[in-house]
Parts: sequence; structure tokens; C-alpha cells
Amino acid sequence: MKGKILVTGGTGFIGSHTTVELQNAGYEVVIIDNLSNSNVEVLDGIEKITGIRPAFVEGDCTDRATVRRLFEEHKGISGIINFAASKAVGESVEKPILYYRNNLNILLNLLELMPEFDVKGFVFSSSCTVYGEPDVNPITESAPTKKATSPYGATKQISEDIIADVIKSGSPIKAILLRYFNPVGAHPSAEIGELPNGVPQNLVPYLTQTAIGIRPMLSVFGNDYDTPDGSCIRDFINVVDLAKAHVTALDRMLEDKSDEALEVFNIGTGNGVSVLQLINAFEKATGVKVPHKIVGRRAGDIEKIWADPKKANEVLGWTAQETIEDTMLSAWKWQQKLRERGIM
Repeated sequence: MKGKILVTGGTGFIGSHTTVELQNAGYEVVIIDNLSNSNVEVLDGIEKITGIRPAFVEGDCTDRATVRRLFEEHKGISGIINFAASKAVGESVEKPILYYRNNLNILLNLLELMPEFDVKGFVFSSSCTVYGEPDVNPITESAPTKKATSPYGATKQISEDIIADVIKSGSPIKAILLRYFNPVGAHPSAEIGELPNGVPQNLVPYLTQTAIGIRPMLSVFGNDYDTPDGSCIRDFINVVDLAKAHVTALDRMLEDKSDEALEVFNIGTGNGVSVLQLINAFEKATGVKVPHKIVGRRAGDIEKIWADPKKANEVLGWTAQETIEDTMLSAWKWQQKLRERGIM
């Protein structure tokens, strides 16, 4: 084994896929999750793919005593990948206190306890929302961060500042901030994928649930943006590609491949795809039509943003591999698997 890694929020969408890639790379994984937006049965899918069932702690990382107890019971953790956060832009506008309390308290607890338990590396799940509405696209890591357009985005900006300040203070840790764009798709095995509790807050699970008949109609928020078809443009990245970026970042820190205590990388494909183009890509890949309608703009949405991934490609040694059509097909296979299992 390469080492023991704590994955907070590890039964969630990105966390579960990253756990798979960590185990495939030879790491031992401990997951902590409060299951507020995931299901413990995800562990079965991880085990089916890798042959290994990760250690699991059901707990809330906002509770410092819970996190301390985890470190005491699972000794020898060398790195943390933090996915434990509330993550929906629209919901954050409606429930800002929930987002600030959850996302910031989790981070503070982890950073405070890391030196005490000799945890060296920290990969932070950041977001392109820290750039706000960019002046130019594609966007590089040197682009200025702007006032966030949502409380969710604000928690990512504040978290990045907290991590930077902790490292400047002399804390004996290294951190990599991965500013990623829009994760979509599912594992090609269809054993794990995105399964939010209740009504999906993210586009693709709502899209696939509409395609299979669970939701009557997909709403496209706005068709009057300054884009070729009027809908918002995003950089949609395959979740397995994204998961592999986290493993590469962890390797970089734990193997001392860089002298920098804090590094930042954009994780995206470099291709901007509009919401309407994404719907078309899904229909092309699957042959299934998606009932959709245009509605008014949604508070907090950025008009258009996509990555310049050159730094991640050249410095981190990571590159996105999957096409948008293959990614949409994987999301559809996952939705079909859920139907076969009687889940939805």
C-alpha cells in the first residue's frame, strides 16, 4: 500500500469515484460521510469495481470530536481529500447559513487536526466559481478571483484563503487546490454514479431522470445569455477523469515532487459546451429525447466559463480523456442501472 488516505464525503458522487481510483492506485482509503446527500450502498459499488471495501465512518465533519475520534481510531493517515461540502449553487442562494456553517467548519476542523496527527497532504475540492464571471475564456489559474455570485462560490473562495493563511503561518502541511469545472457522467461499469437524495440540484442527474420519465421536464435556465445559443456555457468534465486528477495531486504532495507548499490547478477539458449542446450530446449518444423547456435565468449562475487546463496538463501531468458523448452515455447507463435495481 502507498499510504492511508482520508476521503471526506467519500460516498458522494466525486468522492466515490476518487475512492475507486485511489484504491486502484494502491492507496488504503478511509471514508467519512454523514450520508446527507448519498447512500451507504455506494460502498458495495466501490467494492465490486476494485475488490476492496474501504473503511467507512458514518459521521459529520462539522463535529470536531467526531473528526478527532476518526484520526485516533485510524492511525497513520498521510493525506486528506476533502469532498465534504454542500455544493448546489441554487440551494446556496436560498440557504446561505447552511452553506457557510457546513463548508467552513468542516475545513477548519480538518486543518486544525492535521498537524496533531501528522497528516502531510491536503487536496481541496475547489471550484471554477472562485473566478466569478470571467473577463476572458478559457480561464487560467492566474486569472483574478472575483466576488462570488453565490454563497456556494463564496465558501470556496474563503476556504482557499483559509488554507493559504494556515500554510503561511508555518503549518507543516502541503495543499493542492483543484479548481474544477462541471463534473458529469458515471463510472463505465455503472456500479457507481451521481445519485442525489431527493430532487437533483445538478443538471445531468435531472436530465437523465427526465429522459427515463421520473421528471416530466428539464428546465433550461435562460436562453438570452451572450452565447451562441443563448444558454449558459460550462466545461463538463468526466467524473473518472476528475477522480484521477485527485490521485495525481496526492502523489505529487506525498512523494515531494514539488517544493511548493501550496499549488493551484484548473481541472477541466478546455472545451466550453452550452446547456443546449449538452442535451443534444446526450440525445446523440443515447438516441433518447429529453423533454425540456426554457425558463427564466437562475440566481447565481455564471454566463460562460471554461478552463485552460495547460498547467494541469504540463505540471501536474494530468489530462482529461473522455469525450462528452461517452460521458453522457455513461450517465445514461448509470440511470438505467438504477431503474434495473428498482431505485429510480
